[in-house]
Amino acid sequence: MVSFEGQVAIVTGAGQGLGRSHAMALAERGAKVVVNDLGGARDGTGSSSTAAESVVGEIEALGGEAMADGADVTDRDAVRQMVDAALDRWGRIDILINNAGILRDKSFQNMTLDDFELVVAVHLLGTANCTHTVWGHMRDRGYGRILVTSSSSGLYGNFGQANYGAAKMGVVGLMNTLRAEGAKYDIRVNALAPVAHTRMTDELLPEEAKDLLRPEEVTPGVLYLVSADAPNGVILAAGAGGYAATRIYETAGIWLPPGERTPEAIASRFDEVLDPEGQQELKAGGEQTMKFLGRAMSASEMDG
Repeated sequence: MVSFEGQVAIVTGAGQGLGRSHAMALAERGAKVVVNDLGGARDGTGSSSTAAESVVGEIEALGGEAMADGADVTDRDAVRQMVDAALDRWGRIDILINNAGILRDKSFQNMTLDDFELVVAVHLLGTANCTHTVWGHMRDRGYGRILVTSSSSGLYGNFGQANYGAAKMGVVGLMNTLRAEGAKYDIRVNALAPVAHTRMTDELLPEEAKDLLRPEEVTPGVLYLVSADAPNGVILAAGAGGYAATRIYETAGIWLPPGERTPEAIASRFDEVLDPEGQQELKAGGEQTMKFLGRAMSASEMDG
């Protein structure tokens, strides 16, 4: 039984869609929840406390405890005030779910750099801001569960979403480092790559798919990723009742001796570079360094 009794969770972008679903489910299993939502439009303009307060009302009607917060995740002072308010009220923060996001889709040629920067700021810098603000508290307590929200648009690409895709791959890079830095303090950091019908995806999905892609079908995976028995450093893809892991592999590749390291030689053997046989899921950047160094050193010893 996954329970969050006695725990405190912050869920950003929790006024509707996936964030609301996560917040409600955490509360139903005993967590006290900070329902954060700026309350702006899908493109990030405007603000309103209505959505966050509505979710708080739903949680309280079910007998749970929650508080609304309207912090813009890109505003460091506002995020600090949100975290301080949670600590003042409940004395602890166990879980952070970084879910807040906006969309400003256009092809890269037609996208302004202002739109690129704003989307990256909300998704990537907002995630870093919220995570950094709770990190010290979690480290001092020796416990924390943090979720970043990625996307297939970042992992695999999607036309018209260069800004969104860059940010969503960026949070995976953040997770990959934080999973290592937090491990000794029992801070586990995972990523979610959801597919769900929300206002963010409403225009992208066919009508017949929307009933299958309810946010509530994603949330069970989220609850596991922020539970006491959570893994560390996993990218979980979830949607329509399906759950899968996305992994980044590196092929064994080739080694070329001095004098043969030319673009022509690489081109002639590129099928070997791409060959998946012997590929590995590396867990740290240094593993790649040791892989190439080991190959080169072995070759040098053989030549010697």
